Amino acid sequence: MNPEVSVIIPAYNTSAYISRSIESALGQTLKNIEVIVVDDASTDNTLEVVSSFTDERLKVFINSENLGAGGTRNRAIEEAKGNWIAVLDSDDWYAPERLERLVQLAYQENADMIADDLYLIKDGEESPWSTLIQESGESIPTTKQIDPVFFVETDIYRKPGLHLGISKPLFRREFLIQQDIKYDPGIKVSQDFWLALTCLVRGARFFLVPEPYYFYLSRSGSLVFTAKVTRLTQDCEATITFMDKEEILKKQPQLAHALSINYTVFKKHLAYYRVIEPLKDKKWLTALKEMLYNPYFFTYLIRNIPGIINRRIQLYLFGNKAAYDIFYSTKKQRKLSNISVKASNKIE
Repeated sequence: MNPEVSVIIPAYNTSAYISRSIESALGQTLKNIEVIVVDDASTDNTLEVVSSFTDERLKVFINSENLGAGGTRNRAIEEAKGNWIAVLDSDDWYAPERLERLVQLAYQENADMIADDLYLIKDGEESPWSTLIQESGESIPTTKQIDPVFFVETDIYRKPGLHLGISKPLFRREFLIQQDIKYDPGIKVSQDFWLALTCLVRGARFFLVPEPYYFYLSRSGSLVFTAKVTRLTQDCEATITFMDKEEILKKQPQLAHALSINYTVFKKHLAYYRVIEPLKDKKWLTALKEMLYNPYFFTYLIRNIPGIINRRIQLYLFGNKAAYDIFYSTKKQRKLSNISVKASNKIE
């Protein structure tokens, strides 16, 4: 008998976190599951920690070379036997009832994808500081079906919104197989967004449950903190590739419009960080050249000086390493920044 859910955990150098992730998966109230860990050629003792578990539902695979999160997840999906695929990052964890609750609702709604709200928690803290929905500005009191236009419009880079691109849906495995949908190994950061959007444009029924059962950890070593130029360049390329491959302009003009807005935002931020990153590395000539090629840098800088100052106060004065994550521009983070500014003025 196949397991109801296959929990897939790609792991790379997360020995300090992965025990909690595995324990939360094996400790689910839904017992008919398998947990698949794929070690992506870790150089620390992640594999040793994983191997200490003896539960027969845990299956461990080892990549001979580093494939990245996308390639590692694809391998895990290939090994999976469950009716549903549940992604769990190796530094995150589940509430005990998560899988049982989501599977139950998925069958009720005839869903192909189902996600819950996320608890947002900073590394080193015991309790979440908020949830994804609370910070979004959206009111979602009951289970809501998500369409592709809404998915994109509420996930604009550096703008307040639902940002369901970082949610961790359960995927009906049969749907992924029938549509031949996989993660793009070339995308390092936003791969969840593009996989979910691909499912949506291929007709997946996606539902969001307003209760949070997933704990999303922000830490400085995670992919969220990768080089901005690399991330934004990939996002720009992925947007163009996706629109062409899925023929979005012909099939869904509203979605094409939403994606074009996001693309413009990516390009503007990319222009800014093409200057900032060489400045940080003291590559003055490179930075000067980028200023000439990216005049939007000056517009961005002027408009965002207050936020830039606040983020640096958060990071350097208060040690808030999550100050640059996707939630920084939300209402609560702006409020926290204002408090920090007042506190710093008092200290000075």
